[in-house]
Amino acid sequence: MQPVHACNHTTPEALYPFDARGIAKRFRHAAIFGALDALIPGETMRFCNDHDPLPLLAQLQARYGERLNIEYRQREPGAIVIDFAIVT
Repeated sequence: MQPVHACNHTTPEALYPFDARGIAKRFRHAAIFGALDALIPGETMRFCNDHDPLPLLAQLQARYGERLNIEYRQREPGAIVIDFAIVT
């Protein structure tokens, strides 16, 4: 049985997938910032990408500082998965 979609933007685990590989490169950073801005404390965006986004991580640290926890879940060439969690 499929879970019912809740329009209150929460899931039981407060984990939201974001696959950057399907977004045109010129829109990626704007889309990532928009998605992170939409998260509330306690929610996590699971980011998937085809390369390690080191310049993006520096931008995120500058923008969000201590409010954003960054944790690599997978760090292999061609398969990067990072959890971005908003903390209080």
